[in-house]
Amino acid sequence: MPEKEPPIAPVIAAQAAESKKALDVRVLDLRGVSSFTDYFVICSGANIRQIQAISDEVEERLEKHGERPLGIEGYERAEWILADYGDFIVHIFSQPAREFYDLERLWRSASQLTIDSSSH
Repeated sequence: MPEKEPPIAPVIAAQAAESKKALDVRVLDLRGVSSFTDYFVICSGANIRQIQAISDEVEERLEKHGERPLGIEGYERAEWILADYGDFIVHIFSQPAREFYDLERLWRSASQLTIDSSSH
C-alpha cells in the first residue's frame, strides 16, 4: 500500500523556510507516535533576523492557504520560535538551541518526509 501523502500545509511551511535559506529543514511524521500533533517542521536560522524572517515567511505562505497559527511563541528572542498549527508544529531554532533540544533525537521513532524544494 503506498504511503499516504502528508497534508500540503507542512510541506508549504518547509518550502517557505527553505526559501529564506533555513538550515537543515526537516519534516517529521509523528502520526502514530504522538497524540498532540501529526507533523513537526524543524529548521534552523543563522541569526535572530533570519529566524524571524523564516517565521514571517512561513506564516505568510500558510495564511494564503487558509492556515492560521493557534499560537506563536518565542518570536522576540528568536532562540526557538514555535508556531502551533494544531495538526503540525513549526520549530525554528538558533543552531545552539537546536543542538541542545535535539528534537530529531527525541522523536527518532518518527519517520522523516522528503520535501521537494524545487516547487517554491
